Amino acid sequence: MTQPSPPPDIRPARSVAELLAASPLFDAPVHPSHALDFLGREGHHLFLAYADGEPVGFISGVETTHPDKGPEMLLYELGVAPAHRRLGIGRALIEALAEVARERGCRGMWVGVEPGNRAALAAYRSAGAVNEGRFAMLGWELE
Repeated sequence: MTQPSPPPDIRPARSVAELLAASPLFDAPVHPSHALDFLGREGHHLFLAYADGEPVGFISGVETTHPDKGPEMLLYELGVAPAHRRLGIGRALIEALAEVARERGCRGMWVGVEPGNRAALAAYRSAGAVNEGRFAMLGWELE
């Protein structure tokens, strides 16, 4: 009989040092000035998940408001270290961000995800998300 995994330790990120320590979880190395800017902006949220004192996952969200919709939470990015996937860490991070969204009066939370990213889709669905099938994501490189 296998022991269930202990619940992840989820905490809001408060310092650049924390984000630098979690840098391997991001798509690219954390840039200190960008991290400081993100942490200092109202409506920007980032949670870290820890296992045995080490960062093993993160989620970031950005509040946005539109005149005809009111406040919403954009789940900007979710990342969990490969060795820690399928243990409920992604779901716990999503739930932490959703709780902040509720506390801040957001009417909903949404995320764009590649249709072939089965791991992300499974994590989002396990936390209660449904495919609304309403948009295609297009982008511009501005640099």
